[in-house]
Amino acid sequence: MFERILHISIYQRGLVLMAVLMMAIIGVYSYQKLPIDAVPDITNVQVQINTNAPGYSPIEAEQRITFPIETIMAGLPHLDYTRSISRYGLSQVTVIFKDGTDVYFARQQVSQRIQEAKGRLPVGIEPMMGPISTGLGEIFMWTVDAKPGAKKLDGSEYTTTDLREIQDWVIRPQLRMVKGVRN
Repeated sequence: MFERILHISIYQRGLVLMAVLMMAIIGVYSYQKLPIDAVPDITNVQVQINTNAPGYSPIEAEQRITFPIETIMAGLPHLDYTRSISRYGLSQVTVIFKDGTDVYFARQQVSQRIQEAKGRLPVGIEPMMGPISTGLGEIFMWTVDAKPGAKKLDGSEYTTTDLREIQDWVIRPQLRMVKGVRN
């Protein structure tokens, strides 16, 4: 059989070259039509619950906000697992669902559970679902620092109050102008 293929390849080289050229043309055409994404979204279905907790330490946020929200989310249909972060003034619970779960179904289930959780949270604390996004849309945190010995125009060094004013009056308004950035 191999001898026959070699024999045809040698004596019918024009036909073989034509077939190879046709396959190459079909390959180039097919390659151009492939729906390829530079960064494919391989993340799972997830819903984030962000709760602003001004004045709460990470331990207080964990005990009074994060834990009750995580507890009430247990047992959701198609739930895979939950993860959370508790920081100064912030509680974030990410509810991850099994692959194939409809994101709108997941958000509806989480929304119902958030309504139940509000009675277990401290007064004035309002958990909110984050927008529909992927794991690539995580919260980004930053600090505003001044180099040691840095001076203002009046010659005095920067205080924490000065840095807070820079955050509130310079950085925050500029960040709000960026598409996709929320508070």
